[in-house]
Amino acid sequence: MAIFTYEALTESGNKITGDVEAETEAAASHALSLKGYIPLAVKKKTGSAGSKIADKLAAMFTPVKPRDLIIFTKQFKTMLAAGVPLIHILETLESQTENKRLQQTIIKIQQDIKEGESLHETFSKHPTIFPNLYCSMLQAGEKSGALVEVMKRLIYIIEHEAKVKSDVQSAMFYPAIVVSFLCVAFFVLLMFVIPKFVTIFERVGIDLPLPTKVCLALYSLIAAIWPYLLIGLFAGGVLLYHYFKTDQGKFVRDSFLLQIPIIGDLILKGVMSRFASIFSILQYSGVQVLESMDILSETIGNAAVKRQFEKIRERIQEGRGISEPLRNARYFPPMVINMVAIGEESGNLEEMLAEISDHYDAEVEYTTQQLADALGPFLTIMLAAVIGFFALAIFLPMWDLTKMV
Repeated sequence: MAIFTYEALTESGNKITGDVEAETEAAASHALSLKGYIPLAVKKKTGSAGSKIADKLAAMFTPVKPRDLIIFTKQFKTMLAAGVPLIHILETLESQTENKRLQQTIIKIQQDIKEGESLHETFSKHPTIFPNLYCSMLQAGEKSGALVEVMKRLIYIIEHEAKVKSDVQSAMFYPAIVVSFLCVAFFVLLMFVIPKFVTIFERVGIDLPLPTKVCLALYSLIAAIWPYLLIGLFAGGVLLYHYFKTDQGKFVRDSFLLQIPIIGDLILKGVMSRFASIFSILQYSGVQVLESMDILSETIGNAAVKRQFEKIRERIQEGRGISEPLRNARYFPPMVINMVAIGEESGNLEEMLAEISDHYDAEVEYTTQQLADALGPFLTIMLAAVIGFFALAIFLPMWDLTKMV
Protein backbone atom coordinates (compact mmCIF):
# COMPACT_ATOMS: atom_id res chain seq x y z
CA MET A 1 0.00 0.00 0.00
CA ALA A 2 1.24 3.47 -0.91
CA ILE A 3 0.25 6.91 0.36
CA PHE A 4 -1.13 9.45 -2.12
CA THR A 5 -1.62 13.16 -1.58
CA TYR A 6 -4.79 14.54 -3.08
CA GLU A 7 -6.64 17.73 -3.84
CA ALA A 8 -10.40 17.37 -4.19
CA LEU A 9 -13.75 19.14 -4.04
CA THR A 10 -16.43 18.31 -1.48
CA GLU A 11 -20.15 18.16 -2.22
CA SER A 12 -20.47 21.74 -0.97
CA GLY A 13 -17.74 22.91 -3.36
CA ASN A 14 -14.98 23.40 -0.81
CA LYS A 15 -11.45 22.49 -1.87
CA ILE A 16 -9.65 20.09 0.48
CA THR A 17 -6.26 18.39 0.56
CA GLY A 18 -4.95 15.37 2.42
CA ASP A 19 -3.49 11.88 2.23
CA VAL A 20 -5.11 8.58 1.27
CA GLU A 21 -3.71 5.05 1.38
CA ALA A 22 -4.25 2.87 -1.71
CA GLU A 23 -2.57 0.39 -4.05
CA THR A 24 -2.57 2.60 -7.15
CA GLU A 25 -3.40 6.14 -8.18
CA ALA A 26 -6.65 4.93 -9.74
CA ALA A 27 -7.58 3.13 -6.52
CA ALA A 28 -6.88 6.32 -4.57
CA SER A 29 -9.17 8.33 -6.87
CA HIS A 30 -11.87 5.68 -6.53
CA ALA A 31 -11.59 5.78 -2.73
CA LEU A 32 -12.04 9.56 -2.79
CA SER A 33 -15.09 9.22 -5.03
CA LEU A 34 -16.66 6.75 -2.61
CA LYS A 35 -16.31 9.38 0.12
CA GLY A 36 -18.23 11.87 -2.01
CA TYR A 37 -15.19 13.90 -3.10
CA ILE A 38 -14.35 14.97 -6.66
CA PRO A 39 -10.60 14.32 -7.18
CA LEU A 40 -8.71 17.19 -8.80
CA ALA A 41 -5.15 15.90 -8.37
CA VAL A 42 -3.77 12.66 -6.94
CA LYS A 43 -0.02 12.10 -6.60
CA LYS A 44 2.02 9.41 -4.95
CA LYS A 45 3.73 10.67 -1.81
CA THR A 46 7.47 10.36 -2.10
CA GLY A 47 9.77 9.58 0.79
CA SER A 48 12.39 7.00 1.62
CA ALA A 49 11.71 4.12 3.96
CA GLY A 50 14.35 5.51 6.31
CA SER A 51 12.62 8.88 6.55
CA LYS A 52 9.28 7.19 7.25
CA ILE A 53 10.83 5.12 10.03
CA ALA A 54 12.49 8.25 11.41
CA ASP A 55 9.14 10.09 11.38
CA LYS A 56 7.44 7.22 13.21
CA LEU A 57 10.20 7.08 15.84
CA ALA A 58 10.05 10.85 16.26
CA ALA A 59 6.28 10.67 16.71
CA MET A 60 6.66 7.85 19.24
CA PHE A 61 9.21 9.55 21.49
CA THR A 62 8.28 13.22 21.07
CA PRO A 63 6.23 14.43 24.07
CA VAL A 64 3.28 16.75 23.54
CA LYS A 65 4.00 19.63 25.91
CA PRO A 66 1.28 21.87 27.41
CA ARG A 67 2.41 24.66 25.09
CA ASP A 68 1.75 22.45 22.03
CA LEU A 69 -1.69 21.50 23.33
CA ILE A 70 -2.57 25.13 24.12
CA ILE A 71 -1.58 26.33 20.62
CA PHE A 72 -3.46 23.44 18.99
CA THR A 73 -6.63 24.17 21.00
CA LYS A 74 -6.47 27.92 20.33
CA GLN A 75 -6.07 27.39 16.58
CA PHE A 76 -8.85 24.79 16.60
CA LYS A 77 -11.21 27.15 18.46
CA THR A 78 -10.41 30.13 16.19
CA MET A 79 -11.11 28.24 12.96
CA LEU A 80 -14.22 26.60 14.44
CA ALA A 81 -15.57 30.03 15.43
CA ALA A 82 -14.90 31.26 11.87
CA GLY A 83 -17.10 28.47 10.46
CA VAL A 84 -14.32 26.45 8.81
CA PRO A 85 -15.39 22.80 8.16
CA LEU A 86 -14.05 20.32 10.71
CA ILE A 87 -12.06 18.21 8.24
CA HIS A 88 -10.43 21.32 6.78
CA ILE A 89 -9.54 22.49 10.33
CA LEU A 90 -7.79 19.20 11.06
CA GLU A 91 -5.95 19.22 7.72
CA THR A 92 -4.76 22.77 8.37
CA LEU A 93 -3.62 21.90 11.89
CA GLU A 94 -1.82 18.80 10.58
CA SER A 95 0.22 20.93 8.19
CA GLN A 96 0.93 23.67 10.74
CA THR A 97 1.86 21.74 13.88
CA GLU A 98 5.57 21.19 14.47
CA ASN A 99 5.16 18.38 17.01
CA LYS A 100 5.51 15.04 15.17
CA ARG A 101 3.49 13.05 17.67
CA LEU A 102 0.62 15.54 17.64
CA GLN A 103 0.77 15.62 13.85
CA GLN A 104 0.39 11.83 13.61
CA THR A 105 -2.46 11.96 16.11
CA ILE A 106 -4.30 14.60 14.05
CA ILE A 107 -4.04 12.33 10.99
CA LYS A 108 -5.68 9.48 12.96
CA ILE A 109 -8.38 11.85 14.23
CA GLN A 110 -9.13 12.92 10.65
CA GLN A 111 -9.61 9.32 9.60
CA ASP A 112 -11.96 8.61 12.53
CA ILE A 113 -14.00 11.77 11.85
CA LYS A 114 -14.38 10.80 8.19
CA GLU A 115 -15.68 7.42 9.34
CA GLY A 116 -18.46 9.17 11.26
CA GLU A 117 -17.21 9.22 14.85
CA SER A 118 -17.92 12.21 17.08
CA LEU A 119 -15.20 14.66 18.05
CA HIS A 120 -14.88 13.64 21.70
CA GLU A 121 -14.84 9.92 20.78
CA THR A 122 -11.87 10.37 18.45
CA PHE A 123 -9.98 12.53 20.93
CA SER A 124 -10.59 10.05 23.77
CA LYS A 125 -8.65 7.40 21.82
CA HIS A 126 -5.46 9.36 22.63
CA PRO A 127 -5.53 9.78 26.45
CA THR A 128 -1.79 10.44 26.72
CA ILE A 129 -2.28 13.65 24.70
CA PHE A 130 -5.87 14.63 25.43
CA PRO A 131 -6.75 13.94 29.10
CA ASN A 132 -10.16 12.88 30.34
CA LEU A 133 -11.11 16.46 31.21
CA TYR A 134 -10.32 17.63 27.65
CA CYS A 135 -12.53 14.96 26.08
CA SER A 136 -15.34 15.49 28.61
CA MET A 137 -15.37 19.21 27.86
CA LEU A 138 -15.61 18.48 24.13
CA GLN A 139 -18.49 16.10 24.82
CA ALA A 140 -20.27 18.78 26.84
CA GLY A 141 -19.73 21.29 24.03
CA GLU A 142 -21.09 18.90 21.41
CA LYS A 143 -24.16 18.09 23.53
CA SER A 144 -24.95 21.73 24.32
CA GLY A 145 -24.16 23.04 20.84
CA ALA A 146 -21.76 25.60 22.33
CA LEU A 147 -18.47 23.96 21.39
CA VAL A 148 -16.67 27.26 20.74
CA GLU A 149 -17.58 28.67 24.17
CA VAL A 150 -16.57 25.42 25.87
CA MET A 151 -13.23 25.42 24.07
CA LYS A 152 -12.58 28.98 25.31
CA ARG A 153 -13.00 27.74 28.87
CA LEU A 154 -10.93 24.66 28.09
CA ILE A 155 -8.07 26.90 26.94
CA TYR A 156 -8.31 28.79 30.24
CA ILE A 157 -8.03 25.52 32.22
CA ILE A 158 -4.99 24.29 30.25
CA GLU A 159 -3.20 27.64 30.56
CA HIS A 160 -4.11 27.91 34.24
CA GLU A 161 -2.76 24.46 35.10
CA ALA A 162 0.38 24.97 33.00
CA LYS A 163 1.08 28.21 34.90
CA VAL A 164 0.60 26.62 38.33
CA LYS A 165 2.82 23.68 37.38
CA SER A 166 5.47 26.01 35.98
CA ASP A 167 5.46 28.12 39.16
CA VAL A 168 5.95 25.05 41.37
CA GLN A 169 8.72 23.67 39.14
CA SER A 170 10.50 27.03 39.15
CA ALA A 171 10.37 27.14 42.94
CA MET A 172 11.78 23.60 43.23
CA PHE A 173 14.49 23.97 40.57
CA TYR A 174 17.10 25.66 42.76
CA PRO A 175 16.65 23.31 45.76
CA ALA A 176 16.84 20.27 43.48
CA ILE A 177 20.12 21.49 41.94
CA VAL A 178 21.63 22.22 45.36
CA VAL A 179 20.62 18.84 46.80
CA SER A 180 22.01 17.03 43.72
CA PHE A 181 25.39 18.75 43.97
CA LEU A 182 25.42 18.18 47.73
CA CYS A 183 24.96 14.43 47.26
CA VAL A 184 27.64 14.29 44.56
CA ALA A 185 30.09 16.28 46.70
CA PHE A 186 29.43 14.03 49.72
CA PHE A 187 30.05 10.88 47.68
CA VAL A 188 33.23 12.19 46.00
CA LEU A 189 34.75 13.43 49.27
CA LEU A 190 33.85 10.23 51.13
CA MET A 191 35.02 7.74 48.49
CA PHE A 192 38.03 9.47 46.90
CA VAL A 193 39.38 12.27 49.09
CA ILE A 194 39.11 11.04 52.69
CA PRO A 195 40.76 7.59 52.07
CA LYS A 196 43.91 9.22 50.64
CA PHE A 197 44.33 11.46 53.68
CA VAL A 198 43.57 8.60 56.09
CA THR A 199 46.36 6.51 54.52
CA ILE A 200 48.86 9.33 55.14
CA PHE A 201 47.69 9.84 58.74
CA GLU A 202 47.89 6.11 59.55
CA ARG A 203 51.43 5.86 58.20
CA VAL A 204 52.68 8.47 60.61
CA GLY A 205 50.74 6.94 63.50
CA ILE A 206 48.34 9.83 64.23
CA ASP A 207 45.37 9.02 66.45
CA LEU A 208 42.39 9.76 64.22
CA PRO A 209 39.65 12.06 65.62
CA LEU A 210 35.96 11.06 65.68
CA PRO A 211 34.89 12.79 62.40
CA THR A 212 37.69 11.03 60.51
CA LYS A 213 36.81 7.65 62.09
CA VAL A 214 33.16 8.14 61.08
CA CYS A 215 34.17 8.93 57.49
CA LEU A 216 36.48 5.91 57.41
CA ALA A 217 33.73 3.64 58.77
CA LEU A 218 31.26 4.91 56.16
CA TYR A 219 33.85 4.43 53.42
CA SER A 220 34.59 0.85 54.56
CA LEU A 221 30.90 0.02 54.76
CA ILE A 222 30.07 1.39 51.30
CA ALA A 223 33.20 -0.18 49.75
CA ALA A 224 32.18 -3.58 51.16
CA ILE A 225 28.50 -3.58 50.22
CA TRP A 226 28.28 -1.23 47.22
CA PRO A 227 27.23 -3.95 44.73
CA TYR A 228 24.42 -5.07 47.05
CA LEU A 229 23.56 -1.44 47.77
CA LEU A 230 23.18 -0.66 44.07
CA ILE A 231 21.12 -3.81 43.47
CA GLY A 232 18.94 -3.00 46.49
CA LEU A 233 18.39 0.60 45.39
CA PHE A 234 17.55 -0.48 41.85
CA ALA A 235 15.20 -3.25 42.98
CA GLY A 236 13.58 -0.96 45.55
CA GLY A 237 13.11 1.74 42.92
CA VAL A 238 11.50 -0.71 40.48
CA LEU A 239 9.20 -2.13 43.17
CA LEU A 240 8.15 1.34 44.33
CA TYR A 241 7.60 2.45 40.72
CA HIS A 242 5.24 -0.47 40.05
CA TYR A 243 3.58 -0.15 43.46
CA PHE A 244 2.87 3.54 42.86
CA LYS A 245 1.21 2.56 39.58
CA THR A 246 -1.48 0.69 41.53
CA ASP A 247 -4.51 2.44 43.04
CA GLN A 248 -3.45 1.58 46.59
CA GLY A 249 0.12 2.73 45.92
CA LYS A 250 -1.09 6.07 44.56
CA PHE A 251 -3.33 6.50 47.59
CA VAL A 252 -0.52 5.77 50.07
CA ARG A 253 1.93 8.06 48.25
CA ASP A 254 -0.48 10.98 47.90
CA SER A 255 -1.74 10.63 51.49
CA PHE A 256 1.87 10.77 52.73
CA LEU A 257 2.67 13.83 50.59
CA LEU A 258 -0.34 15.68 52.04
CA GLN A 259 1.07 15.19 55.56
CA ILE A 260 4.44 16.86 54.81
CA PRO A 261 4.63 20.41 56.25
CA ILE A 262 4.46 23.23 53.67
CA ILE A 263 4.69 20.76 50.75
CA GLY A 264 1.41 19.08 51.73
CA ASP A 265 -0.20 22.50 52.18
CA LEU A 266 1.00 23.53 48.72
CA ILE A 267 -0.34 20.33 47.12
CA LEU A 268 -3.73 20.70 48.83
CA LYS A 269 -4.09 24.34 47.76
CA GLY A 270 -3.23 23.34 44.20
CA VAL A 271 -5.89 20.61 44.36
CA MET A 272 -8.50 23.10 45.66
CA SER A 273 -7.62 25.55 42.88
CA ARG A 274 -8.01 22.83 40.25
CA PHE A 275 -11.25 21.56 41.82
CA ALA A 276 -12.84 25.01 41.88
CA SER A 277 -11.71 26.11 38.41
CA ILE A 278 -12.70 22.87 36.65
CA PHE A 279 -15.99 22.51 38.56
CA SER A 280 -16.89 26.13 37.77
CA ILE A 281 -16.28 25.70 34.05
CA LEU A 282 -18.13 22.38 33.95
CA GLN A 283 -21.13 24.08 35.57
CA TYR A 284 -20.94 26.98 33.10
CA SER A 285 -20.86 24.42 30.28
CA GLY A 286 -24.03 22.71 31.45
CA VAL A 287 -22.45 19.46 32.69
CA GLN A 288 -24.55 17.70 35.36
CA VAL A 289 -23.20 17.70 38.94
CA LEU A 290 -22.83 13.90 39.13
CA GLU A 291 -21.03 13.80 35.81
CA SER A 292 -18.85 16.70 36.99
CA MET A 293 -17.85 14.67 40.06
CA ASP A 294 -16.82 11.77 37.82
CA ILE A 295 -14.69 14.11 35.73
CA LEU A 296 -13.19 15.80 38.80
CA SER A 297 -12.26 12.48 40.41
CA GLU A 298 -10.28 11.54 37.28
CA THR A 299 -8.60 14.91 36.76
CA ILE A 300 -7.95 16.19 40.30
CA GLY A 301 -4.42 14.74 40.31
CA ASN A 302 -4.39 13.30 43.86
CA ALA A 303 -5.51 9.76 44.69
CA ALA A 304 -6.30 10.56 48.35
CA VAL A 305 -8.65 13.40 47.39
CA LYS A 306 -10.05 11.28 44.54
CA ARG A 307 -11.38 8.76 47.07
CA GLN A 308 -13.19 11.58 48.82
CA PHE A 309 -14.85 12.56 45.53
CA GLU A 310 -16.19 9.05 45.17
CA LYS A 311 -17.81 9.35 48.61
CA ILE A 312 -19.08 12.85 47.80
CA ARG A 313 -20.70 11.57 44.60
CA GLU A 314 -22.55 8.87 46.52
CA ARG A 315 -23.92 11.43 49.00
CA ILE A 316 -24.94 13.82 46.19
CA GLN A 317 -26.74 10.94 44.50
CA GLU A 318 -28.73 10.51 47.73
CA GLY A 319 -29.98 14.10 47.31
CA ARG A 320 -27.87 15.84 49.97
CA GLY A 321 -26.75 18.78 47.85
CA ILE A 322 -23.06 19.61 47.40
CA SER A 323 -21.94 21.54 50.49
CA GLU A 324 -23.07 18.87 53.02
CA PRO A 325 -21.09 16.02 51.41
CA LEU A 326 -18.08 18.36 51.18
CA ARG A 327 -18.45 19.16 54.89
CA ASN A 328 -18.28 15.45 55.78
CA ALA A 329 -15.28 14.79 53.50
CA ARG A 330 -11.60 15.16 54.37
CA TYR A 331 -9.22 17.77 52.95
CA PHE A 332 -11.83 20.42 52.05
CA PRO A 333 -11.17 23.65 54.03
CA PRO A 334 -14.08 25.46 55.73
CA MET A 335 -13.79 28.41 53.33
CA VAL A 336 -14.42 26.16 50.32
CA ILE A 337 -17.40 24.48 52.01
CA ASN A 338 -18.96 27.78 53.13
CA MET A 339 -18.58 29.46 49.73
CA VAL A 340 -20.06 26.42 47.95
CA ALA A 341 -22.99 26.51 50.40
CA ILE A 342 -23.55 30.22 49.67
CA GLY A 343 -23.35 29.52 45.93
CA GLU A 344 -25.97 26.77 46.23
CA GLU A 345 -28.35 28.94 48.22
CA SER A 346 -27.97 32.00 45.99
CA GLY A 347 -27.93 30.10 42.69
CA ASN A 348 -24.49 31.53 41.83
CA LEU A 349 -22.42 28.37 42.33
CA GLU A 350 -20.32 28.99 39.21
CA GLU A 351 -19.33 32.46 40.38
CA MET A 352 -18.49 31.26 43.90
CA LEU A 353 -16.32 28.47 42.48
CA ALA A 354 -14.53 31.00 40.28
CA GLU A 355 -13.86 33.12 43.39
CA ILE A 356 -12.48 30.08 45.21
CA SER A 357 -10.22 29.32 42.24
CA ASP A 358 -8.85 32.88 42.18
CA HIS A 359 -8.23 32.78 45.94
CA TYR A 360 -6.32 29.50 45.82
CA ASP A 361 -4.33 30.63 42.79
CA ALA A 362 -2.99 33.45 44.95
CA GLU A 363 -2.48 31.01 47.85
CA VAL A 364 -0.49 28.62 45.65
CA GLU A 365 1.74 31.48 44.51
CA TYR A 366 2.27 32.65 48.12
CA THR A 367 2.94 29.13 49.46
CA THR A 368 5.34 28.42 46.60
CA GLN A 369 7.33 31.51 47.54
CA GLN A 370 7.12 30.52 51.20
CA LEU A 371 8.50 27.07 50.37
CA ALA A 372 11.37 28.60 48.39
CA ASP A 373 12.15 30.97 51.28
CA ALA A 374 12.09 28.10 53.81
CA LEU A 375 14.28 25.80 51.72
CA GLY A 376 16.97 28.43 51.20
CA PRO A 377 18.20 28.60 54.85
CA PHE A 378 17.69 24.84 55.32
CA LEU A 379 19.88 24.00 52.31
CA THR A 380 22.49 26.51 53.44
CA ILE A 381 22.65 24.83 56.85
CA MET A 382 22.89 21.39 55.23
CA LEU A 383 25.66 22.55 52.93
CA ALA A 384 27.57 24.12 55.82
CA ALA A 385 27.14 20.94 57.91
CA VAL A 386 28.51 18.66 55.17
CA ILE A 387 31.44 20.95 54.37
CA GLY A 388 32.16 21.47 58.07
CA PHE A 389 32.08 17.73 58.79
CA PHE A 390 34.56 16.90 56.03
CA ALA A 391 36.72 19.87 56.95
CA LEU A 392 37.01 18.57 60.52
CA ALA A 393 37.68 15.04 59.26
CA ILE A 394 40.63 16.29 57.18
CA PHE A 395 42.05 19.27 59.06
CA LEU A 396 41.98 17.94 62.66
CA PRO A 397 44.49 15.16 61.82
CA MET A 398 46.49 17.61 59.70
CA TRP A 399 46.71 19.93 62.70
CA ASP A 400 48.10 17.05 64.80
CA LEU A 401 50.53 16.22 61.98
CA THR A 402 51.72 19.82 61.90
CA LYS A 403 52.35 19.77 65.67
CA MET A 404 54.38 16.56 65.31
CA VAL A 405 56.50 18.14 62.59
